[in-house]
Amino acid sequence: MVDRALVLGGGGVTGVAWELGMLAGLAEHGVDLSGADLVVGTSAGALVGAQLTSGVPVEELYETQLTGYGDEVAGRFGGWLIARSMWAVAGRPARTGRMRLGRLALAAPPEHEALWRTAIGTRLPVHTWPDRRLLITAVDAETGEFVAFDSDSGASLVDAVAASCAVPGVWPPVTFQGRRWMDGGTRSPANADLAAGSDRVVILAPIPRGFTRRSGVAAQAAELAGHGSVVTIAPDRDARRVIGRSLLDPARRAPAARAGRAQAATVAADVERVWSDGR
Repeated sequence: MVDRALVLGGGGVTGVAWELGMLAGLAEHGVDLSGADLVVGTSAGALVGAQLTSGVPVEELYETQLTGYGDEVAGRFGGWLIARSMWAVAGRPARTGRMRLGRLALAAPPEHEALWRTAIGTRLPVHTWPDRRLLITAVDAETGEFVAFDSDSGASLVDAVAASCAVPGVWPPVTFQGRRWMDGGTRSPANADLAAGSDRVVILAPIPRGFTRRSGVAAQAAELAGHGSVVTIAPDRDARRVIGRSLLDPARRAPAARAGRAQAATVAADVERVWSDGR
């Protein structure tokens, strides 16, 4: 049985920053989540999970959020795209909804795929899978099939993370293993149910609400809580104000990271109770 699991949800550029700020702040208060036995990463959380398990100190990862990555590959996720995404899944079976989102994803200019893969590669400290269990979620853009890639999947770490972060309508699906893969967040914003079987689970959820109630973080956390200790942390009011609605805006990265670090002080005791239970 996996002992402790860390679930990292999606949330765009600001989600990456908020999560790393939260992780750095928790470590500063004596709660180091980097030693998780299982890390589940979805979309922004896939990038954070790969960074966190790379061996690079979390404080260094946090500092990068303040300074940026140099040339940015910015995406746009405006009201029109949000409305179209909601329409694609409304009232439809989950897999059918994902297939409709896949059509939106497949309409993106294919020449952007190489650019996107390169951008993700520059954000990963290492390009090899860690020794610890890391699950990176993605969805087949054509069939709607949900997959969690790991070190035994045959996928490269860069491909898996790039696929998980490929927001439909913003970045094209990532091609490997003869299939085209898109954002794992199209199934659930955190896919916390993959932590089933863990004794203790910490969920960092920049976006806690899913397309449906069942896919949301609250429902999945409640199911996990029936078998172990679980705590879910989402951005507080101050963090939400800083993040705003422009989740892909690089200008909001540093403020979101600082907000996550500040919020960590208010939740450290709750996280510590779950993470250290029985230790």
